[in-house]
Amino acid sequence: MRITNTMMANNYLRDMRKNLNNLNTLNGQLTSGKEIRRPSDNPFKVARSMQLHTDINANKQYNNNITDTINFLDATDTALNQLTNVMQRTRELMVSAGNAAYGEDERKAIQEEIKQQTREISQILNTNFDGKYIFGGTKGTSKPTDVQNEELVFVDKAGAKINIPNGDQNQIKMLSSDLVVEISQGVKIEYNVTAMEIVNFKSKEGKEIDFSFLMKDIQYNLKSEDEKDMDKVIGENLRDLDSVISNLMQIRGEVGAMQNRMESALEKNKDENLNMKELLSNNEDIDITEKTMEAAMAETVYIAALQTSAKVLPPTLMDYLR
Repeated sequence: MRITNTMMANNYLRDMRKNLNNLNTLNGQLTSGKEIRRPSDNPFKVARSMQLHTDINANKQYNNNITDTINFLDATDTALNQLTNVMQRTRELMVSAGNAAYGEDERKAIQEEIKQQTREISQILNTNFDGKYIFGGTKGTSKPTDVQNEELVFVDKAGAKINIPNGDQNQIKMLSSDLVVEISQGVKIEYNVTAMEIVNFKSKEGKEIDFSFLMKDIQYNLKSEDEKDMDKVIGENLRDLDSVISNLMQIRGEVGAMQNRMESALEKNKDENLNMKELLSNNEDIDITEKTMEAAMAETVYIAALQTSAKVLPPTLMDYLR
């Protein structure tokens, strides 16, 4: 077969385009720092990178969820600590009311302080964090409790009293509902404490305790001139208040356990994020040293091809006639 200059030129151009494309690809990888720049470069790696990016973004959101939950639980623990202090102060007042040396004026002063503590308890139960009432269940946009006629009551959005347990069942359900957060794929947990858990519960002895009624009954007994009512303050009322304090301590223990779980989940998610970023880097990032050497070699090949073709292609018929 006869080899013509045209064939040589075409072969030369084809090889030069191939070398030039290879050099362009390597230069693009060096400037971007990425192994792949478009799906056609490596469809498998592109698909894997897209999945890793999705997982990393989801994990970042999980970390945000966990951080928000930890802050929520910190606010809850602070509020529960304040409630415990108020209860302890109420207990001290009730014990002191049993002092035989105390007269009507002293008992009235104790009753007045306990009345103010009822308002303080309502204020604590209406603690707001990040625009949400932390003890309001899923009814987080309006306060769960109020003091009406010196009685601690649950209220609806309009501030009207909710009768427990026979009132508006939808409102009661919201007040007693748990908040749920997703901390990793498929893992959801309930993390809040509701005012219903604090106010209405069953003691260790199995007795139904209504804290709202208890505070009202204590005030009534302190005002009463009947010695039996006074004995009830340092007897039945005091035992019920001890149950309230015990319930609060149990709830605080559960909140503390949840805080520990959230902190562990946060560390776990951070480690997972680092691992996924490492996988992503291995999948799409280049080895700078290796690619620099490949680019230098490709450039050398390209220049050598130019020099070779410059010697082979120029001769024409006039060159042979000279």
